[in-house]
Amino acid sequence: MADNGAMDKLKGKAKELAGKVTGDKRTETEGKTDQVKGDAKGAVGEVKDRAAGVKDSLTDKKDDAK
Repeated sequence: MADNGAMDKLKGKAKELAGKVTGDKRTETEGKTDQVKGDAKGAVGEVKDRAAGVKDSLTDKKDDAK
């Protein structure tokens, strides 16, 4: 799923690596923060997808009963 969460994680990994290579702790920490932000966005997206799936399942059952 190529979404903003995945992009944040990728950007965070790159930023963390750049911080480690250059010895810049601030950049390294920003990279870790971006990764956590990406994880959170991904989790929210999964919850939305599951909720939509549950809604569809319930709606389909109602339609089948008619």
